[in-house]
Amino acid sequence: MEYITREFATPRRIAFNIFFYGSQLGLFAYGWYSQATNTTLAGLNTLGFSVWFSRGAGLVLAYTGGLILLPMLRNVIRVIRPKLTWAFPADENIWFHRQVAYCMAFWAMVHTTAHYVNFIVKIRPQLAVQIHYTQPGGFTGHVMLLIMVLMYSTAHKKIRNQCFEAFWYTHHLAFFFMIGLYTHAVGCFVRDAPPPSFQKEFPFYSTEHCLGYESWRYTIWPGVLYFGERVYREIRARRATNLERVLVHPSGAMEFRIKKPSFKYTAGQWLFIQVPEISALQWHPFTITSAPEDPYVSVHMRQVGDWTHALGERVGAGPAVVAAMTKAAMAGMNKEKDFDNDNNGYGITEGRGNFVEIDNSMSSKLPRVLIDGPYGAPTEDVFRSEVAVLVGAGIGVTPFASILKHIWYRQRRGNLGALKRVEFIWVVRDAPSFGWFQSLLQEVEAAQTDPNFLRINIYLTSKVSEDQLYNIAVNDAGAAYDPLTLLRARTLFGRPDWKAIYSNLRMAIESGAYIPGREATLKTKVGTFFCGPNNLGKAIRAESDKAGTESIRFSFAKEHF
Repeated sequence: MEYITREFATPRRIAFNIFFYGSQLGLFAYGWYSQATNTTLAGLNTLGFSVWFSRGAGLVLAYTGGLILLPMLRNVIRVIRPKLTWAFPADENIWFHRQVAYCMAFWAMVHTTAHYVNFIVKIRPQLAVQIHYTQPGGFTGHVMLLIMVLMYSTAHKKIRNQCFEAFWYTHHLAFFFMIGLYTHAVGCFVRDAPPPSFQKEFPFYSTEHCLGYESWRYTIWPGVLYFGERVYREIRARRATNLERVLVHPSGAMEFRIKKPSFKYTAGQWLFIQVPEISALQWHPFTITSAPEDPYVSVHMRQVGDWTHALGERVGAGPAVVAAMTKAAMAGMNKEKDFDNDNNGYGITEGRGNFVEIDNSMSSKLPRVLIDGPYGAPTEDVFRSEVAVLVGAGIGVTPFASILKHIWYRQRRGNLGALKRVEFIWVVRDAPSFGWFQSLLQEVEAAQTDPNFLRINIYLTSKVSEDQLYNIAVNDAGAAYDPLTLLRARTLFGRPDWKAIYSNLRMAIESGAYIPGREATLKTKVGTFFCGPNNLGKAIRAESDKAGTESIRFSFAKEHF
């Protein structure tokens, strides 16, 4: 019931459903009516319902074919997002893209089925196979159906996660799909006489008897905008870029520090990265982990797919290096240990903190990289909330590296906007995952003059061995810092109780002691910003929504790529 209320019964969602689905049904009805009442097409209308269904569904497909590109205008969304977030959920552009795709699949089935019925109830002298494969309408229709099958099947989450390259390449067939969509009704496919009326001069068919539909004149403009943006992105991405440093962390995460003077961004945004030496066509999305005040742009990535594994091998951070570091972290070894003896000549030197750096003498051998962006993300809105709840799961903590750094810099300048309290929650599976983020958390925690401003909660969800448990107990007794994270905040074991977390937060705010200077008559805005698995996000969102009261407004935003 809660899911139905959230997805269908909120005022904004009701308005969206009425407009989105209502406009499609309205266009379908208009297409049906205009076909059925067109005396010029009286011959076609003898087919009855099947031709009316095909015309109505075809008009909706033209409309959705234009809509599906709008949420992919990333630069346009990035510009308008800060100004129009109140009017529409700009961060849900991928969700809207999927909704349009689902509708296209439905109307394509209606349109195709109706046309096959038209071919069975034959009124033209040509065979169905001739209409299918020798005339523009039939040929482009079947090409578009094939492209849709390829794109939809490889867009499934499991396939996308296991083989991103398949998703990436098949989605670029959209160019040919759009060409087919815009040319689907050209030629003499729609006419007022059984035989086609061709001529030798351009456009090679008689406009007197051949009645091509003209919806493409309206739906082509999103395609023009999208093509223009892609050209701009390619030009922008090729501005001077230099990969300066590569760091390898015990968790297996690689950190790339890049210099690009023309690249301007805000905390919480993300980018696409390409390494031409690995693939000249693939662009992969990553969250920016540096702050705008840093003299570089950094991204962290795990080696989980073919592309990232190939990149790890290329920069000298292959499985041997990662395995050695992870083993050392699990054993609780001191970072001052020299890894040169175990790295098999990968060019690793001792690093500061919990990482090692690719030898500077090998910098000239680092690959050339290109970055495209930045693009907006909901974490940009952290400073508009009085209380920010930052929740990261595993590597999903990356957007908050940038946010926490930026908070640190703004604290030093005394410019935190509306932000008064930060609750940082990180859910991780094993101890080595602390490595790459540990030094940043230490710096941010140590810089706090107000111990109540930032509260750090780290949850370790994997089972702890008896030896590890003994070491933790011995080192934790009377210690000022947690033995696992070296933070003042203690590591918590097990999964977070989200219901308790949000109810306690609500009660603390209502008591008036949580936010300094808060008056009971004022409304408090609590923003939850999440990056991680969808199932966990749904659970957190449900508890966040439940916690809301008349005086405390809870909001939830999830990172999307």
